[in-house]
Amino acid sequence: MDVKTAFLNGELDEEIYMEQPEGFIVPGKEKKVRRLVKSLYGLKQAPKQWHEKFDNAMMSNGFRINECDKCVYVKNTTSGYVIVCLYVDDMVIMGSNNDIIKATKRMLNSKFDMKDLGVADVILGIKITRTSDGLVLSQTHYIKKVLEKFGRYDDSPVKTPIDVNLHLTKNKGNDISQLEYSQIIGSLMYIMNCTRPDIAYSISKLSRYTSNPGEDHWKAIVRVLRYLKYTLNYGVHYTRYPAVLEGYSDANWISDTNDTKSTSGYVFTLGGAAVSWKSSKQTCIARSTMESEFIALDKAGEEAEWLRHFLEDMPMWTKPVPPICIHCDSQSAIGRA
Repeated sequence: MDVKTAFLNGELDEEIYMEQPEGFIVPGKEKKVRRLVKSLYGLKQAPKQWHEKFDNAMMSNGFRINECDKCVYVKNTTSGYVIVCLYVDDMVIMGSNNDIIKATKRMLNSKFDMKDLGVADVILGIKITRTSDGLVLSQTHYIKKVLEKFGRYDDSPVKTPIDVNLHLTKNKGNDISQLEYSQIIGSLMYIMNCTRPDIAYSISKLSRYTSNPGEDHWKAIVRVLRYLKYTLNYGVHYTRYPAVLEGYSDANWISDTNDTKSTSGYVFTLGGAAVSWKSSKQTCIARSTMESEFIALDKAGEEAEWLRHFLEDMPMWTKPVPPICIHCDSQSAIGRA
């Protein structure tokens, strides 16, 4: 569902005045101003006021807010459960049966001016495909738009996102098309965060040179675009089994000749596919491979704790949530632990 003119629903706490809008000027009072009662688009507090309004509407109807994600609302009833996920003014509603979903839609329609978009098909550029054994999330259409926008749709595809023999260093000369480079990074980050963990390392690496990209950085980022063309129809396929949350952690120790910090990475899987992933440069200097692995495991542990608390508030999940196993391939770290 979609909320029409969502930000206009917010109630203002501050005194804010505006000039009389064209076409609504009171004759004889042209120099007077009007006090705003409700929020308007463009006000810095508009998003916050809208979110507070939506929170109050949901909680007054028996919903509770997930403590780990303030945009997820859960309601348990004798007839089942319903979950509402909100992103600004777009929302996805899921429940244990159609009756409770329809009741939630009626409640929302009574509170706000809503548009019912039917069964979720595409949301925020993510395509939802239902299969006989689960769901597939992909961004084929969005990736095509990105390739066409930056003139790379006709490039020849490649099978890997990064050349392992290419060692990137800081560009000491003038930047080459810095604005376009940063725009590509932004588009690729959205793709990576939503459905493509396979490019997480490449984007993490290339984003470090956004302020001053050189020729080598451009070659590397174009390679990622060519890889996306080759894997245009790739996505994440979730099945019902295994319904076990597992994590995998890894690190490389100072592989960058231009830096003294290692890179961490983790991925958590559930239902046969990844549900959370990240690749990032470590914030401290590791003195050994084992230390870099422990730093990576610490970050993976933080994410595992967040996921565990998130699942505890999901009505369909078995309670208590069992311990989450995090796999590590470092024998020195395993031995020391």
